[in-house]
Amino acid sequence: MTRVTVLGLGYLGSVHAAAMAHIGHDVLGVDVDADRVAALRRGRAPFFEPGFPALLDRTLDTGRLRFTTSLEDAAGFGDVHFVCVGTPQLPGSFAADLRSVDALVEGLAPHLDRPCLIVGKSTVPVGTAARMAARLAALAPAGRAAEVAWNPEFLREGFAVADTLRPDRIVVGLSSTRADRLLREVYAPMLAAGTPYLTTDLATAELVKAAANAFLATKISFINAMAEVCEASGADVVALAAALGHDERIGRRFLRAGLGFGGGCLPKDIRAFVARAGELGAGPALGFLREVDAVNARCRQRTVDLACALLGGSVAGQRIAVLGAAFKPDSDDVRDSPALEVAAALHRRGGRVRVHDPEAVDNARAVCPVLDYTTEVEKALEASSLVLLMTEWRQYLELDPAAALALVDQPVVLDARNALDVDGWRAAGWTVRGLGRPAR
Repeated sequence: MTRVTVLGLGYLGSVHAAAMAHIGHDVLGVDVDADRVAALRRGRAPFFEPGFPALLDRTLDTGRLRFTTSLEDAAGFGDVHFVCVGTPQLPGSFAADLRSVDALVEGLAPHLDRPCLIVGKSTVPVGTAARMAARLAALAPAGRAAEVAWNPEFLREGFAVADTLRPDRIVVGLSSTRADRLLREVYAPMLAAGTPYLTTDLATAELVKAAANAFLATKISFINAMAEVCEASGADVVALAAALGHDERIGRRFLRAGLGFGGGCLPKDIRAFVARAGELGAGPALGFLREVDAVNARCRQRTVDLACALLGGSVAGQRIAVLGAAFKPDSDDVRDSPALEVAAALHRRGGRVRVHDPEAVDNARAVCPVLDYTTEVEKALEASSLVLLMTEWRQYLELDPAAALALVDQPVVLDARNALDVDGWRAAGWTVRGLGRPAR
């Protein structure tokens, strides 16, 4: 058993802390937000994530998981400190905001008086680990015995518990055999289960996460660019994607055209990657990511434009049902949500927009209070002239189109995720349109 601290109890840190306790470590979670710490102590999950509340309850019951606001307590407790604080986009810039990372180092370092390992998991610009190591060496009483490693996370919201307990790979950036030994001990159950363990230098480990997100964003924007071409030519992007996916060099995943990506990772991470490449003098190498970002933004505008067209050119005064506010299903995360941005744009044009989401209504209302929200999908559909499927929650995919038909004024649905059974909805009497699909 290793004594582990998890510094930062947001989405990543909370799940990581509970998972580390679940596999047998003694864990202390740390956050500056006293309310969040108090909620976690009571077993209350601060966000929606399938499987996390049960994992939190189980690990609290073992006594191996505790929470605090004290960095001094964390320094005295832990042998391995995981850094999981947020790195949002810097206001007015594409660059990552590292103030939380820097504040954590400044606050923790003076209390590090014995050998320990500080392991970064936050997504950061390449070079951050080396800068952190130098600062710790200067501030910590333990000096260079307070060593830095980097261990990027690859969590998918909606699958975070499984991705933490059964990862598809573990990447660690190391500068010593001692760090390697400690991390092999921490992840021993995963390694015993056959999880690949890849060791690199610090800079490469930082780049792995940035490169992975950039690749995924590029693949999503590629198929959405093809959707634009399909719309212009009368082709069908769903059939196109199916044909492409049979090529094993390409694969089927992330080839569903639609509203595009959002959330707290891909948008800000590709922008930070572009910004850092520019600082390093390698800006032209990542110039294509600017177009990836632009394609993604166009998906949202195209959805607004298509909604207007389906309503005869104007949404003013029209009742519109928006199904989904979270940026993806099985999450209550509305950060950079395409669904919420489109709903707000239709509201600004005079639409009478009512939004439903199984989990994200409270978060959406806090971000965009001008919209009308409901916790009943039937209320969202009632008397609507247009239904927009914006987040592919299973609840929406399993709707009975005949029953839904009886609730609306006009049976028109814009499937912005190309996720519905189009033939079934059309057979029930609906007009169905999707991005990159011909009108039929």
